[in-house]
Amino acid sequence: MNPSYLEYAANGFYLLAVFLAARNSIHTWWLGIIGCALFALLFYQVQLYAEVLLMLFFIATNVIGWYQWGRASGIKQVSSTPLPRLAGYGALALLVTVLYGYMLHRLTDAYAPFVDSAILMFSVIAQFLLMNRKLETWWFWLIVNTLAVPLYLSRELQLTALVYTGFWFNAWYGLYLWRKLTAAKPGIV
Repeated sequence: MNPSYLEYAANGFYLLAVFLAARNSIHTWWLGIIGCALFALLFYQVQLYAEVLLMLFFIATNVIGWYQWGRASGIKQVSSTPLPRLAGYGALALLVTVLYGYMLHRLTDAYAPFVDSAILMFSVIAQFLLMNRKLETWWFWLIVNTLAVPLYLSRELQLTALVYTGFWFNAWYGLYLWRKLTAAKPGIV
């Protein structure tokens, strides 16, 4: 399958948004809204229904993140999340992945419902961490991108898989940059 104009546009906007997120830029949010809306349409066309739901979630959280990052006062600095809380987030993601994946498997014609659900749940956690400028967001994005690339390849979304491979590398870069930000402000971590 050749990439459609919709796939090109979705990837273009989303690629720029993710690139800017790693660089701690507020412009990540409005570009993300456009990219997510386009991806929602694309994923619906290829029966990745959990991905559609995820994109709708991202649109809402991009609006909130844009507001949070743009406030003149009370802007959050990059900080770390306590390990017990991260473990709880991971356990919650696994539980909901199994439950939602089972529901999609039983009630829809969804393709790869459990992998699709895992991408959904780990992305939700990563997004909340990103909105709150938590360093560990990048670890969750690494999980998401590791799962997403083979899933998109299996649906013949080669361009999207290629872009998500780039996102995987970008997550490593974001982790590196945000670690530097936390090291520069030792009282915040």
